[in-house]
Amino acid sequence: MSMSALLEEVSRLHHARPPATPAQLDAFEQRAGWRLDPDLRAFYLHCDGADLFDRVDPAFSFPPLSELRRARIVMSQDDTDRAGPASWYALCEVRDGNYVLLDVSQQHDGRYPLRDGFREGFPDPSQCPRIASSFSEFLAGALRSNGRWFWLKKLMQDG
Repeated sequence: MSMSALLEEVSRLHHARPPATPAQLDAFEQRAGWRLDPDLRAFYLHCDGADLFDRVDPAFSFPPLSELRRARIVMSQDDTDRAGPASWYALCEVRDGNYVLLDVSQQHDGRYPLRDGFREGFPDPSQCPRIASSFSEFLAGALRSNGRWFWLKKLMQDG
């Protein structure tokens, strides 16, 4: 499914916030010190965050760009290297205080991979494995998931 089709589905069936402006994207990139990849740029220009499946208790909650923070700050309230990599960002909150993490230390085909932000295993990379090679891959899985952590079955099979 194309990114534009995914974004249309987010707007039609879920709870999307109004779009971010190009100036807001530029301000974020200046503050963060890295550039949004094409998937994330399209998402935030379409909607500045969204809640999937339920507005009150969303299965997946993507924060507005102004609230996107390093995972180690969100999960450990500590912005030092002992609390986790500076390159992991808490891109999506899932139920039970866990997160989906964006790893901006690497790119595949110009896109950042996503990791499972399992709180009890954070920040051990072996406990926070890669679950999608891009935001569009993750979003497609989330939209098909009926609100479930769709990546866990594959992790169990691979483990």
